[in-house]
Amino acid sequence: MCMSLSGEIIVIFSTAPSDKSESLVRMLLDKKIVACVNVVPVHSYYRWKGEFCSEPEHLLIAKTTKEKVKDVITAIKAHHTYEVPEIIALPVIDGHPPYLEWVHQEIQR
Repeated sequence: MCMSLSGEIIVIFSTAPSDKSESLVRMLLDKKIVACVNVVPVHSYYRWKGEFCSEPEHLLIAKTTKEKVKDVITAIKAHHTYEVPEIIALPVIDGHPPYLEWVHQEIQR
């Protein structure tokens, strides 16, 4: 069961301004398109429109199912304050079967 469920679970990474991350997380959970989201303080360095940028942000690590990935991406884009938000989806290749089952059940409710 683990191998079949692991292919259905996706982890989505997105960064957000520290003061906006909780509202993004609550929106994703309220829509029932993610099972949970970890929020980690990070400091991002990047170039934007030719300028060097250094910003404190929150990294959102959301767990969802393959069938809900497009919904999560659409929701983040619609509610995000960045012109081009980071949204990266990675497949889960294996994991703890009870946890993978829990993620799947949370999305199905």
